[in-house]
Amino acid sequence: MSNFVLIPAAGHGSRMGSELPKQYLPLLGKPLIHQTLSVFEAHPAIDHVFVVLSPDDVHWTDDGSKKVSLLRCGGATRAETVLNGLNAIADAVEEHDWVLVHDAARPCLSRELLDRLLREVGDDAVGGLLAVPVADTLKRAGKDGRVDHTEPRAGLWRAQTPQMFPHGLLRKALRASGTDAPTDEAQAIEFLGHSPKLVLGDGHNLKVTYPEDLAMAALILGGDGERK
Repeated sequence: MSNFVLIPAAGHGSRMGSELPKQYLPLLGKPLIHQTLSVFEAHPAIDHVFVVLSPDDVHWTDDGSKKVSLLRCGGATRAETVLNGLNAIADAVEEHDWVLVHDAARPCLSRELLDRLLREVGDDAVGGLLAVPVADTLKRAGKDGRVDHTEPRAGLWRAQTPQMFPHGLLRKALRASGTDAPTDEAQAIEFLGHSPKLVLGDGHNLKVTYPEDLAMAALILGGDGERK
């Protein structure tokens, strides 16, 4: 089986407060999305990377990699964008080939974490995802903005990406989800009654959501664009 990567990059990231979509914000001298792509481009076990853009995206700049292809078929939601991408590559991949879906704005994935995911999920019947156990105390808010109650955190994990599933299974899951609109690929797989495998990630694999996250990403990458 082969390993393919799918990067949904059709969103804007309104919480960044920037007119430029967050995946194109500068990070250590190049667009954030190219930092995201670099770990996959350099990994010998990754056969090809597909980036799914909005049809009207005018911000993409080619980094010259022959390992990366563009798909201009992004949708209105993440789930729609991923499904459109899976449909677009259906003739290029086999049903049982692995597809690693990764956030465009998660630029600090390390080679070590990618290796761990490939190793621990590569022989799994369903697939899995990087995730980290919840460490903070969780509060459920009431209607008045005060604490309603404390949620037990035992057994809770924060999902990260990549999320790695067979092409055919993930495509089937997203088609079947319909209006349920899963917030990630693992949830779509769960809707089919499967239980994805949790693979331990780490806090450095952050998703850039707010302006301060961009500064943190630069620190994690070591100031020179190289993963430490």
